[in-house]
Amino acid sequence: MTQHLPAPCQRLLRQQRGIIASWQTARAGLSSRQVEYLIQGGRWQRLHYGVYASFTGEPPRLAALWAAVLRAGPQSILSHETAAELAGLADKPSKLLHVTIPESQRIRPIDGFVIHRSGRILEARHPGLLPPRTVIEETVLDLAEEVASFDDVVSVLARACQRRLTFPWMLREKVEARAKLRWRLEIVQALADVEAGVHSPLEYRYLRDVERAHGLPTAERQVRAVQDGRTIYRDVFYRQYGIVVELDGRASHADRRLQDNRRDNAAAARGVITLRYGWPDVTDRSCETASEVAQTLISRGWPGPIKRCRHCRMSSS
Repeated sequence: MTQHLPAPCQRLLRQQRGIIASWQTARAGLSSRQVEYLIQGGRWQRLHYGVYASFTGEPPRLAALWAAVLRAGPQSILSHETAAELAGLADKPSKLLHVTIPESQRIRPIDGFVIHRSGRILEARHPGLLPPRTVIEETVLDLAEEVASFDDVVSVLARACQRRLTFPWMLREKVEARAKLRWRLEIVQALADVEAGVHSPLEYRYLRDVERAHGLPTAERQVRAVQDGRTIYRDVFYRQYGIVVELDGRASHADRRLQDNRRDNAAAARGVITLRYGWPDVTDRSCETASEVAQTLISRGWPGPIKRCRHCRMSSS
């Protein structure tokens, strides 16, 4: 219950999901003695050093995030995996709480936190959303800086754009604004590919290592079609030659194979050839896959020729 508290304190607690920091209490009309009285009386609880909940029991997730950002200080913002969680970019809560603080601020390590420092914290901060967090474009690039492989970078870029959380042109603006950025040139190219319809790391690898590296014609991507009254999307479509390439990185199951077969058979009835490839075909056998696609294209009238990539494993015949 908060009715007995000063009005400014009540408003702040409502905004911050029942959480308040010691550096906010005086401005909210609450003395340190009153805070201690509420804690000792069992009405409030201490969640972190200098951070209190105006309720007992396990804090809900959003209250826990408010507690984290308040613990880190007045200028701190949620970032990285934690900001991704809030934005709907991540599908599950982050195990560790990621908070970014000003570059000049010093803070002791906090159990369960990952503390990041930034000299661009004002530019990175979302102007309106609470609890304070990075804007989605900064969140995406923060994640891209820390992932293990460029496949993971493409996954983050594509997911953010597919979910309509941002757009490639907005991400490019943030790329240009950063003085330092890992994989800068690759990210710019990948954003152009995402804009052209690349939806996954596997589709990116196909475009880069199969199609582009071997001089195959440029395909259309994510082409909408209607089949049996349902809307479907073709991953890669060489429209002029009536050839579809479907890419699937998931393990194949019987029901999915049946669905794929029906789709392929329906396409074949319209004179469209469907080729299917998975991760090993595109990553370990990219040259062989390119050769197979090229032969199919040539059989449909593509003049060629296929070219050899820098590390080509195609036979010279």
